[in-house]
Amino acid sequence: MAENKKSDAAEKIVKAEKAKAKKPKSDKPNIFARIWKAIVKFCKDLRGEIKKIVWPDAKTVLKNTGVVLVVVVLFTIVIYLIDQGLSKSIGLLSDVVSDDAVTETADETATTAAALDATIAQTEAAEAETEAKAEETTKAEATEKATTTEAAEANDAESTTKA
Repeated sequence: MAENKKSDAAEKIVKAEKAKAKKPKSDKPNIFARIWKAIVKFCKDLRGEIKKIVWPDAKTVLKNTGVVLVVVVLFTIVIYLIDQGLSKSIGLLSDVVSDDAVTETADETATTAAALDATIAQTEAAEAETEAKAEETTKAEATEKATTTEAAEANDAESTTKA
C-alpha cells in the first residue's frame, strides 16, 4: 500500500507536469484589454482620492493668497537691492581698474617719450660728430691738397730755376 501511494503521487506529479506543458504560453488577455482595465482602475482610484480632498473656504484662500503675494514682493525688493549693490560695486571696480590703466598708460607714455628724446639727442649728437669729422676731413684734404699743390709749384719753380 505504501508503494501504491508512492506511485499514485508520482503519477500525479507526472500529470501536473504534462498539464503545464500543454497549457498555452500566456493566460493574459490581449494588450488592448489590459490597457482598458488599467485605465478603468486608474479612473476609479482617482475618483476615490478626489473624494478625500478637503477644500478650504474662501476666507482661507484669500488669506493664503495675500501671504504669497507679500512674500513675492519682499523677495523681489531684496533681489533688486542685491542686484543694484552688485552692479554699483562692479562699476566701482571697473573705474578703479580703468584709472590704474590710465595711470599705467600715462607712465608708459612718459617713459617712452623720455626714451625717444634720449634717442633723438644721441642721434643728433652722432650726426653733429659725423659732420664735424667730415668737415675736419674736408679741411685736412684741402690743406693736404694745398700743400701738395704748393710743393708741386715749388718743385716746378725749382725745376724751372735749375733749367
